[in-house]
Amino acid sequence: MDEARLKTRLWVQACIRSCQSLGHIATVLDRGDEAAGAVLIKLVLRDRRCQVLAQTRTGDGRRAWMRGCGADPVAETEADDYIARQRRYDPDLWVVEIESPDGTHPLGDPIL
Repeated sequence: MDEARLKTRLWVQACIRSCQSLGHIATVLDRGDEAAGAVLIKLVLRDRRCQVLAQTRTGDGRRAWMRGCGADPVAETEADDYIARQRRYDPDLWVVEIESPDGTHPLGDPIL
């Protein structure tokens, strides 16, 4: 079953509100295409290491995430370099930074 797809701008706004309601600080670092841009999430851990999650879809059309920099957290500079490379390939890309001291993924979608 294919879920209804919100415009990216609305999804990002809802994501930030949801994160804030859970006590996480969330900020838009880069704005992309308002209607259909893809999203990267930069999770910043307590020790300033990061995980970058790239938006994808499952085989049945549901939103999911893939780890962009591997399974283990990386230095913030490495995460920023990855994000910069992705933005060079896709200028319509949105980047949302979420401070997650315990490393939890506050969005609820599966990580593949």
